[in-house]
Amino acid sequence: MNTPEKMKALVLHGLGDIRLEERVVPRPGSGEALVKVAAAGVCGSDIPRVFTTGAHRHPIIPGHEFSGSVVEVGHGVDAAILGLRAAVAPLIPCRKCRYCEVGRFALCDDYDYLGSRRDGGFAEYCAAPAQNLVPIPAGVSMEAAAMVEPSGVALHGLRLIRVEPGDFVAIFGAGPVGCMIAQFAASMGADRIAVIDVEDGRLSSAAGMAKCETINPRRSDPIAALRGMTDGQGVDVAVEAAGVPATLVASIECVRKLGRVLLLGNPASDATLPKATISRILRGEIEIRGTWNADFNRIPHHDWATVLDAFVRGAVNPDPAITHRVGIENGVSALLMMRDRTEFHQKVMICFS
Repeated sequence: MNTPEKMKALVLHGLGDIRLEERVVPRPGSGEALVKVAAAGVCGSDIPRVFTTGAHRHPIIPGHEFSGSVVEVGHGVDAAILGLRAAVAPLIPCRKCRYCEVGRFALCDDYDYLGSRRDGGFAEYCAAPAQNLVPIPAGVSMEAAAMVEPSGVALHGLRLIRVEPGDFVAIFGAGPVGCMIAQFAASMGADRIAVIDVEDGRLSSAAGMAKCETINPRRSDPIAALRGMTDGQGVDVAVEAAGVPATLVASIECVRKLGRVLLLGNPASDATLPKATISRILRGEIEIRGTWNADFNRIPHHDWATVLDAFVRGAVNPDPAITHRVGIENGVSALLMMRDRTEFHQKVMICFS
């Protein structure tokens, strides 16, 4: 197909200065493919990146959750992938450090990243390494494929913390990732799932996507509630997916001895652990793991391929998490809506077709 010379893009020039602009369509370099973006999800991390913390460089096109079709390839890339429908993994590993050598790209010492370190998917076209393209199987929509990145983070974290059949899993935070965690925990055999959030709308979303119990801390103490559900013992696994100090402490306080805690939410501020909570970690031999990304290499797991297979099988359904679909012309107003919370939302998707 003939690629146009210009495209529409959301460009971040500095804190709070994001503009809809016409930009030159990038050309794919060696080892790269040019992707015609079909759908791009707005991550919760995009809001502080745009309005309060900034990106690693400016100007930059944000967006790291996206899918599309290959329309052009650079030197060294097989032209057979032209027309390929693909989800695009945003993490670009150096493939040289000790962690890349064993396939643990999320631990790369010198990575690049689409949407925060180089131009990403809030544009009609994006150049990305061909090795970062994950084919979309038949039956999976472009919008669902744009949900693979947050879904992969959810799955990767649960694999790290070893969710097992029969586990009671508590999830603090019922945003899009929290809802995907609930679905994957159920698919991995968790016997009971509780989701904790201060927004009833988000709790309703979680309950609509997975069989779970819900707790609103504004009405009841989640630690007491969870201990009450487990005869005072505590849950097997707690996932902190909200990124606030109170839920960090609560996630540790609600697990049983030998319990496992997964820290996944991007921290909104510094957190201090009370002495009693630290003592609980020590005396209960509580395991705490952190995570921030997903694997798209075959070793040890290809989280992205597993997510897509779960979508095909219907074991996990990302569609209910998408509450808003907007064109790129309305992208700035959508970001402002998310920042100011003027509407209830879960995943906001920028759609190009």
